[in-house]
Amino acid sequence: MNKFLLPALALASLSAAGAHGESAGRPGNDLPLVTVTGNPNGASDLIAPAEAYSGAGLLLRSHSTLGETLDGTPGVSSSYFGPNASRPIIRGLDGDRVRILQNSGASVDASGLSNDHAVPSDPISMERVEVLRGPGALMYGGSAVGGVVNVIDNRIPQERLFDASGGISGKLNLDASSGNGERSGAALLETGTDRFALHADMFSRSAGDVSVPIALACDRPGSPAVANAICNSGASSRGGAWGGALFFGQSRLGASVSSYRSDYGTVAEDGVTIGMRSDRSALEWDVDQLGGWIQGFKLHLSHSDYQHTEYDAGEPGTTFKNSGNDVRLVMRHANLGAWQGVLGLQGENTRFSADGDEAFAPYSRTSQTAAFAFEELPLSWGRLSVGARLESVQVDSEGNPLIARFAPASRSFSPRSLALGALWNAAPLWQLTSNLSYSERAPKDYELFADGPHMATHAYEVGLPGATLESSTNWDLGAKWKQGHHSFGVSAFINQFDHYLSLEATGQLRGDQDLPEYAYTQVPARFTGMEASGKLRLLDAGQTLDLELRSDWVRAINTSTSAPLPRIAPLRVGASLLWASGPWSARLDANHSAAQTEVPADQTPSQAYTLVNASLSYRQQAGSTDLLWFARADNLGDVLAYSPTSVLTQTVPGRAPLPGRSLKVGVQVAF
Repeated sequence: MNKFLLPALALASLSAAGAHGESAGRPGNDLPLVTVTGNPNGASDLIAPAEAYSGAGLLLRSHSTLGETLDGTPGVSSSYFGPNASRPIIRGLDGDRVRILQNSGASVDASGLSNDHAVPSDPISMERVEVLRGPGALMYGGSAVGGVVNVIDNRIPQERLFDASGGISGKLNLDASSGNGERSGAALLETGTDRFALHADMFSRSAGDVSVPIALACDRPGSPAVANAICNSGASSRGGAWGGALFFGQSRLGASVSSYRSDYGTVAEDGVTIGMRSDRSALEWDVDQLGGWIQGFKLHLSHSDYQHTEYDAGEPGTTFKNSGNDVRLVMRHANLGAWQGVLGLQGENTRFSADGDEAFAPYSRTSQTAAFAFEELPLSWGRLSVGARLESVQVDSEGNPLIARFAPASRSFSPRSLALGALWNAAPLWQLTSNLSYSERAPKDYELFADGPHMATHAYEVGLPGATLESSTNWDLGAKWKQGHHSFGVSAFINQFDHYLSLEATGQLRGDQDLPEYAYTQVPARFTGMEASGKLRLLDAGQTLDLELRSDWVRAINTSTSAPLPRIAPLRVGASLLWASGPWSARLDANHSAAQTEVPADQTPSQAYTLVNASLSYRQQAGSTDLLWFARADNLGDVLAYSPTSVLTQTVPGRAPLPGRSLKVGVQVAF
């Protein structure tokens, strides 16, 4: 599907729809405050554990990657392949067990394939990010067995932005950082009436090598031979989008086109850089109050083109391409007695290719179709939920015309997922939740058919063509307490896997470079852990002072050998003081990561560290314009630390520490 086809269809549909006139409109001009991810019935209290960031809170925690932006959220760590490629890890699960969505639709890229492949989404352009911890496979498929991260923007306006007389609004972000010389900016403009809304945005970010508290060698031409910086960690990115929506009656029809470009160093190799591009088109149509058994629906279609080229000393090497289409239809039905719920259909197909010296996986095509249902029963004491999903997945290897070792092959799978949840209002201030789910995940193309050198992991990777479905049973138990400004929440989980696909060393050397061979094998595995967070109001008299506490812990083992699985976050604890007085606010954070000694026999344990961060902001009103001035200092103690969840800590030890001390200042202007 051509990247301009969906917008063209949308514009044609908008014109046709506009001729039908309009009845009473839907209220509201802002994105809903209700968490939308995994919540099709729009409940205000979720049974599944979730977190959301938006507004100033998202602005003050944002980094250059999605993984680092969310790192420190209870239950969420980061894959950290340097400052330019970092994916969220949820409850110890990463890669294609954590689903990254864009406005609840598929985000097609190659970030799950390898840690050095960046997610094509820059936090500077995000309006809201939602994190669903625990299996989201019921709504989003097997690749969400670990959790879901939903990046939400307003590129297709969700609600009417203005009244009948029309208007215009916008936002401008400008900031600069000392630690890597970063300069970034973003602009957004929206206009319309109560009949239509138009959106346009653009952003740009550039940065040099990241400063660290240790002197590191660098072989890159033109760079110092030794410097307190991570060699080859500079980057530049830019992108933008336009979109619009038409509102008529109880319906909304909209479309958007977005583009993202990034050029960045790979960190693991001094002379290797990556040029990445992603183009995406999307169409949305939703209708409310139909009046029949199907009371409303939302249709989402998207098409994505992704390309990633690796350059060695400026010469193009391996090129990865991934293109895909996604269609998702969610229909809200009339109540069945007291039961409320939705039915859904989803289809997704992707086509992947890799050409060059590091083409460790063949050309492949993957198609998936699914049907799901999600039902909730409100009760006097709380709420029950139940759901099911059936899928059909086809994974085809198409070989490679230039690499003889890749042969055509085909596998078919029929994953299924079931879930049962309950929320109990145990007391006026207490809520208890429980979730029990069974999920199945079809192996990815590279897990089946990989056979080649993969320099990002410094290994020769071999797939498992006969792999079966990866199944897991997850039980989650949570408790929440809230009284005024005080709150506390804790959750514990057990996730038991059968046929867990693990990439493990074979003890052999392979390829021209005698790389250690790692082969995918299926083992029984168990992930257990907990997350806790709380907030206590210490002062509330003209100014406020809050204390926030948080902690999480995960243990993951191969249950057949009791050996630990790799790259699991250790015990982490954190505390924050938040002060606010009039237009001023400030925050002081301390985050401690314990030493990770439970690692596979061939890996090096990581050391404990504590990072201290601080931020200060001032909100200024100038007529109808709102200005938010802010400053953030990261790693105030300039502590040397290495991420226990980064593959770099093992493959290139000592080469890629976490960033050192840095000061970021900026302003956000909204009108």
